Amino acid sequence: MTASLSIVILAVDDVARARDFYTGLFGWTVRVDAGVFVQLSLRGGPDVGLYQRAGFAVNTGLPAARSGTDETTAAELYLSVDGDLDGWVDQMVAAGATLLSKPQRRGWGDVVAYFRDPDGHVVALATS
Repeated sequence: MTASLSIVILAVDDVARARDFYTGLFGWTVRVDAGVFVQLSLRGGPDVGLYQRAGFAVNTGLPAARSGTDETTAAELYLSVDGDLDGWVDQMVAAGATLLSKPQRRGWGDVVAYFRDPDGHVVALATS
């Protein structure tokens, strides 16, 4: 038996806002738009789904946890990016993300900046 990762799904408060945030920043394309759920295609990776929080809860049987303004979710999207990481930081903040940690070389070798997206999800942007 084998398993492969095909999609990562994030519970969000406003699907359109989250779609615009991720498509505007990264150029991901919309594969499915069902109103309460949007599936985004990434180049070279699994898709990312954005599911309206109440719909997400219907599937799991439990409400999706909300992060407070001084919290994040307990998972992250770790994205490898090309180009100037400082430029990415500026774009992320301009799009509504909160900078959590400025770019710095991490113990595993990547230079990484950490953000909180508008729904509290952690987004890490990394360069080698």
